[in-house]
Amino acid sequence: MLNFEFTDEQEQFRKILQAFAKEELLPHYTKWDREGITPRHLWKKLGDLGVTGLRIPEQYGGVGADCITTGIAAEEIGRGDFNLTYSVMLNGLIGEILTQHASEEIKNEWLPQIASGEKIVGIAITEPAAGTDAGGITSTARHEGNEYVLNGEKSGISVATCGDAFIVFAKTNPSLGNRGISAFLVPSNVDGFEAKGYEDMGNIPIGRGSIYMHDLRIPGTNLIGQENQGFSQVMNGFDLSRLLIGLQCVGAAMQSIDETIEHVKIRHSFGRPLATYQAVSFPIVTHHTQLELIKWQAYRGLWLRDQGQKHSKEASSVKWLGPKYSVEAIHECLLLNGHYAYTKELPLEQRLRDVIGLEIGDGTAQANQMVIAKDIIGKEFRTHQTQTV
Repeated sequence: MLNFEFTDEQEQFRKILQAFAKEELLPHYTKWDREGITPRHLWKKLGDLGVTGLRIPEQYGGVGADCITTGIAAEEIGRGDFNLTYSVMLNGLIGEILTQHASEEIKNEWLPQIASGEKIVGIAITEPAAGTDAGGITSTARHEGNEYVLNGEKSGISVATCGDAFIVFAKTNPSLGNRGISAFLVPSNVDGFEAKGYEDMGNIPIGRGSIYMHDLRIPGTNLIGQENQGFSQVMNGFDLSRLLIGLQCVGAAMQSIDETIEHVKIRHSFGRPLATYQAVSFPIVTHHTQLELIKWQAYRGLWLRDQGQKHSKEASSVKWLGPKYSVEAIHECLLLNGHYAYTKELPLEQRLRDVIGLEIGDGTAQANQMVIAKDIIGKEFRTHQTQTV
C-alpha cells in the first residue's frame, strides 16, 4: 500500500520552517533584491535551524537528514525567500560531494562551517563556451609537485561574488574529454582568484557572476575524489539539486497563489468578488493542479534517491517542468492582482524574475528532455542534434 505521509519529525520540521519563512523571511524578501545584498546573517539563522547542514553528516556538524526532509526545506524556504533556498539546494549538492569524495582534511575544515551557515560555498562548472555540454570545459589543472595550478574562466556561477570557496571542475587530462575532469576545493581568498558580478534580471542576492583563475595554486589535498573522476561525481549530484530546484520553485509559486486567492476574495468587480468569476478561479485551479503534480513527482524522486534507486528521469522531469509551471503560475498571479503587482510594491514581480533564472540553471528544458528520452527510449537512440524540416 502506498503511503504519502511525512513522518511526525518531518511534519514538525515543516511547521518550524513555515513559521520562520512567514515571520522572518517573507517580510524582507524584496529588501535584499532592492539593496543588492546577500543576507549572510540569514544563512547563519538557517544554520541554527539545521537547514544549511541537512545533507552533511552529524559527525561534521550537520543534521544527516534524508532527501525528503531536504525537499521540505526547499519548498518551505521558497515560500518565504526564494533566493535563500540556495542554502538548501547548493548545500545539499556540495554537502554530498564533499562527504562522499573529499579528504578528511577538507571535510573537517569546511563541512562544519558550511553546516553552520558561516561559510558559503558554490559550485563552478559552467564556462562561456560550455554550459549544457559540461564535458566541453577548457579550464585546466596542472599537477606540480604537491600542488595543482588552475587556469581558466567560469561563468554564470551562483554566489560568485559572495562565496568563501568553490568546488571547481577543471581538466587534468584534456585528451580524455569528460573522463579527464577533476574537482577541487578552491577558497576565494587565494592568489590568482578573481570574481566579477553580473547585473542580472533576478536572483540579485545570489551574487551570480564569473570566476577567473590565473595560475591559481592550491594544495594537492584540495583534490576532491580521484583525479579525472570529477564529471561522474557531479552528474549524480545534479539529480538531487534538480529535484530541490523543482520544489523551491513550487514553493514560490504556491505562495503567490495563496496571496492571489486572498486578493480575489476581497477585490470586487461589477459588485461581486473576483473569485466568483470562472475566468479568475479556473486559471488559479489550473496552476495549483500543475504545481501539485510537480511537487509530488519531486518527493517521489527524493524518496527514490533515499532508497538508492534510479531517479534521473524523475529529477529531469521536475527540473524541466517545475520552473516552467511556476513561472506561468506567478505570471498569472501578477495579472490577477492588477497594475499594483506590476510595481515593486508587491513581491510578485521579483518572484517572476527570480524563478525564471532556474529555467536555465542546472540544465535547460531541452537538456533534461534529452535525459528523459535516453531513459524511456534507449541510450542507443540518444539524440545528438535537433533536425528541423
